[in-house]
Formats: sequence, C-alpha cells, structure tokens
Amino acid sequence: MGRNCRIDFQPIGRRTQAEWGARIFQVACKEGVGLASLCGGKGTCGKCKVRILSGEVSPLDDREKRSLSAEEIAQGYRLACLTRVVGDIQVDIPIESLLVSQRLQVSGEGRDAVVDPVIQAITVSLSPPSQTDNRSDQARLADYLAETCGLPHIQIDLGAQRQLSTILREDDWQARIALRGTEVVTAGRVGDRLLGLAVDLGTTSIAAYLTDLETGKVLAAKGMMNPQIAYGEDVVSRISYAIDHGGETLQRTVVDGLNRLVRELCSERELAPEGIAEVVLVGNTAMHHLFLGLPVRPLILAPYVPAVTGSLVTKARDIGLAVSPGAYLYTLPNIAGFVGADHVGVLLATGLYEMRTPAIAIDIGTNTEITLSVNGQLRSCSCASGPAFEGAHIKDGMRAVAGAIERVRIDGDSVAVETIDDQPPLGLCGSGVLDAIAELLRAGIIDEMGKFRPHPGVRHTERGKEFLLVPRDQSGTGKEITLTEKDISEIQLAKGAIASGISILLKNAQIPWHEIDRVIIAGAFGTYINVASAIRIGMLPPLPVHRFSQVGNAAGVGAKLALISKTQRQMAEEIARQVNHLELTGYPAYPRVFANALRLSPAANWRDDG
Repeated sequence: MGRNCRIDFQPIGRRTQAEWGARIFQVACKEGVGLASLCGGKGTCGKCKVRILSGEVSPLDDREKRSLSAEEIAQGYRLACLTRVVGDIQVDIPIESLLVSQRLQVSGEGRDAVVDPVIQAITVSLSPPSQTDNRSDQARLADYLAETCGLPHIQIDLGAQRQLSTILREDDWQARIALRGTEVVTAGRVGDRLLGLAVDLGTTSIAAYLTDLETGKVLAAKGMMNPQIAYGEDVVSRISYAIDHGGETLQRTVVDGLNRLVRELCSERELAPEGIAEVVLVGNTAMHHLFLGLPVRPLILAPYVPAVTGSLVTKARDIGLAVSPGAYLYTLPNIAGFVGADHVGVLLATGLYEMRTPAIAIDIGTNTEITLSVNGQLRSCSCASGPAFEGAHIKDGMRAVAGAIERVRIDGDSVAVETIDDQPPLGLCGSGVLDAIAELLRAGIIDEMGKFRPHPGVRHTERGKEFLLVPRDQSGTGKEITLTEKDISEIQLAKGAIASGISILLKNAQIPWHEIDRVIIAGAFGTYINVASAIRIGMLPPLPVHRFSQVGNAAGVGAKLALISKTQRQMAEEIARQVNHLELTGYPAYPRVFANALRLSPAANWRDDG
C-alpha cells in the first residue's frame, strides 16, 4: 500500500509509525520495545503475546491458532511476530510479554506512627467438645472471648468460621484469630503473622505494601503498571470509556491486576494472601470510584460532584480482592471530584496540615493535586496537567523505562543526555522533556513562548521546527530523537496548569509566592524532575532550592499510616473535612492567569499581583 500506520504500544506509552504490512514484533524491536521471544520472532515459542485494543491487523495465522487459547483469541490476543499492521492500531503488551518495565515509585518519605491498628490478634486455646460439652465451635469461641477478653457479644464472619472450624480440629483446638471490633474477621494458625495491605491506586501505576500489623513493619513492597491504561491514559479517558461501555471491565481489570500483585508480594515472603486481614486503599477520586464500581459520569460534568467523599468500609471480597475472606477494605476520604484520597494520604504523611509557616504540597501526575497550608488553613485545587509528563503526546516521548532520556545538558552546539539505567537512548520521558526545554531556554534556543530561534541544532521539517537531541547513530533505535515546537507546547499546557493552580491558591490566601517556606513535591514524576529546570520554565515558584523537598510516594506512606494506626485514620478524616477546595474554572481571573502561566519565564509567571 506504501503508506504508514500509527502504532501505540501500551502500557509503556511508546508511539511510532510503521510501514503498512510490517510485523508488530519487528516494529517493536526497531523501536526498542522489549518483547519476550525465545524463537527470535519465528512464531514457534508463543511468548510474544500482545492484545490488539483497536485498529486493523492481518488475519489470524494457523500457528497463532495453535499457540493461543480460544479465550485468548476471543479477547484479541495475537502473536506479535506473526501479526501484520494494516491500519492504525493500539497494542497492549501484557506484563509477561514485556521485557522492560517502567520505573515505578514505591518508596516515599513520611512520618512514623504508634502502631495501633483496628485489627487485634488473639491466640485462643479452646476446650475440645465432649459428650458433656457439645457446644458449637462458634459458641465455644464466643464463650472463650467473653471470659478471657471481656467481650460478651461477638460476630464471626462466615469465611472466618470456615477457616476456624478446620484449624481447630487440625491444631489441637488452638488458633489465632483477628478481631476487628467485635467481629472475628479471619482465623489462622498459632504463630501466623497478622497481615495488612496498603495500596496506592494511581492512574499510571499501583503500589502495594504488605505489612505486619503487629509491628507496623513493611514486609514487602512492589509496584506495577495500572492495567487500566489499556482503556485510556488519563482519568477523563477512562471515565469516558466507563460511560460508553460500563465500568465493569475497568473495575475487573484493576482488581485482577491488584490480586496478581498481592500474590507476588506474599510469594516473596512465603506468606498466603488469606492472611491479609485488613486492606487500606488510596487513589484519586476517579480511580477510587472505578475501583469500587461507583458512578463516574458526575465527575466530568459541572459541578463535578463525586458519589462519595467520606471514608468507606466494605468487605474486601465484595470488591473481588483475593485476601482473607472476612477482611475489610477501608478507603480514605476524598476531598472533591478531582482531589482524592491519594492527596489526603500525602497530607497525612507529610504533616502539611500542622505546619506553622506557609507550605505547599504538590502531587504531580496526569491530574495534579495541590494544597496550600497557611496559618492552619488548608486550600486545595486540582489541575488537568495531562499525560505529557508521562511522555504522551510528545513526538519521541515514552514512559520512564530503561533507555528513556531523563536529563539533558546543552553547551553551545553540544548536547549531552542521560538515560534511565544508562541504556542507549530510546526516547524522552517526562522529566527528560522538561529538562530539555529548560536547557533550550537557558541556551537561548527558544523564547519564552516556546518558539525556536536560529541555531545549528534547529531545523525545519514538514511537521514544523524541531531540535536534534540524539542523532540516529547514537540512539538505541537507529532513529533520531528530536524535540518539536508542538512537544514544547504540550509541556507549556501542563506546566501552565500547575503554575496557575499554585498562583490562584496563593491569591486566595492573600500571600505572595516568596513567603512560601516549603514546597513538598510528591509522586513518581515529582521524584525525578530537576527542580531547577522546573523553576527555570516557570512551573514552580523561583524559591531557593533548599525549600523544595521531593518525598516520593507520600500517598502510599499515608495509606500505610492509616493501615497501622487508628489515630492516623481518624486524622485523615479530619484533614479531609478541613480542606477548602477551590474549583479553578470558577475563579474569575483563571483564563488570564493560565494564559500568563504558559510563558516559559519565572519572572512573568510569579508576580505578586496575581
């Protein structure tokens, strides 16, 4: 046909053009997308499974019919080495077929807390039944707890009862139970650990922490890409999918992914998921609602009202989580339609709510959440910063995987780049794009409106002007890596949204930017950005660098605090009640502030006149 087709590789966010009729495997290899293969693309090993999410590909090959199950074929799975591109397509690469994984932020900084979970472990030793004592197992346990613990009325979850009756008879009428209030939620063997699970359900990634509820120690922590990415990179796309197709697929997809993550965590420590007696989850409001199967249409319609803002407690099994049958799921409260429980977790972990001097917490992502603390008052807003910081909508953009450019330095006509894991450069992740723009600005190669000035590295193409960052003989794909004016515009929109959000919060609190004593940057993207570069392009206030702190996955830390401490759980609910949410689109001066914030200039962006 002689025409090019667009291929969108998910979940790594790599986009490219391929010739009509090219095999997906060869395109992936050429683009540095690592697909598993033992046969080198000959169609015999069946390891390079991908799922066609949309678009046209060649008919199913007989070898694929032998390698794939009927269920896989029905779900759109193909072998990348045998499938040809005959139109624009979107391809999902399952985790088992992907040789590279995105750098995920699991660790985070935060405060410690006294261990005081809602779950209490009790070892029980019951008298066995006899001809003269034929009480039921339930009654026997209830009487024991009334006598030894002063609990006259207890309930036993049906799943816990099933566990208990078997264990008592196998272990000489001894067992270890988990008590939540007056309810027995799980039963195990004497010596078993009392386990809890904290989860940060992000739009892009999921972080989970397997925790010993008696010591508060994290036994294992792990992250994974949110498998919902196959249905949209940002929250609005996923909400739209749920509206058009129902939310069941998105809910099932993320629950299945989390269950897989739980199995991996438990396997690391040779523990059983059935030992997890409590789960605490945080996420932005949309992720929270999709996970719980709540309606999401109101979130994208003014006035953007969520179905639930308060904390929720429900049986984990009702959501589909494969943990202890009687375990409960607790979700931290949301603040507003686009300021969710994850941000409450950040505020809890960082202690922003009790800081005495003006401070800001920013959780940067496809949706950026910001809270300003002044004199004990909390003001928050959300900014639709979009997926550009994930490498989306950038010509040579990609997610933060091995080979992604994350640092750029321009010295005269020379360009130096640093990549994740020091691999040959494949493209630009979000921090790399931001760094490149800051360097172009510092070197005078672009002006504050993001337009290129004459320079040996700038050239004209049919797509417009672009700057050469990596020549083809130095890249890992054999292709040039460039930054276009359109790429710069995408980052301007993202950084403008964040800068205008901060500006309006400051204006509302009637304090100038230079009085901010501390800026806390949370989230995976926030962990790796060059703060000096973010200041240079006007995304963050031009404060001394020592006032900034990058705290990693503070939302996950907040979830862990709420898991191990009733006091911290109560504090999270109080924080959510204290926050005054500002809807930016309702602020009269927002269009002017946002337009001004598009300029790549700290002086223009941060003026005390708002």
